[in-house]
Amino acid sequence: MAEVRYLVTDVEEAIEFYRDKLSFSLKQQFGPAMAILERGDLTLWLAGPMASASKPMPDGTEPAPGGGWGRFVLRVDDLDALVTRLKDDGVSFRNTILEGPGGKQILCVDPSGNLIELFEVA
Repeated sequence: MAEVRYLVTDVEEAIEFYRDKLSFSLKQQFGPAMAILERGDLTLWLAGPMASASKPMPDGTEPAPGGGWGRFVLRVDDLDALVTRLKDDGVSFRNTILEGPGGKQILCVDPSGNLIELFEVA
């Protein structure tokens, strides 16, 4: 089992995105500060602006959502159909579907700018 923490700008909005669009289940919520969701062997911690993970570092650096290339990978059965459905739901993507020797992938973007790689095995 893997646990990933993503900083988000709005915990409620992030819950709706991951639950309704990517089939995560909400396991626990700590008001507007944090929520824990699960999908298969992945546990996702969503930390909002009020969470301890969002507090400034000793050097003054402030943690912020999105902007990087770090992401987790969700394996899917029918990437083309899922991408069509997500686009119809208004989900943003950073690229188009790419094909390689291992399969097909695309990067979708959550409401806070964090990346999720959707991957279909060849």
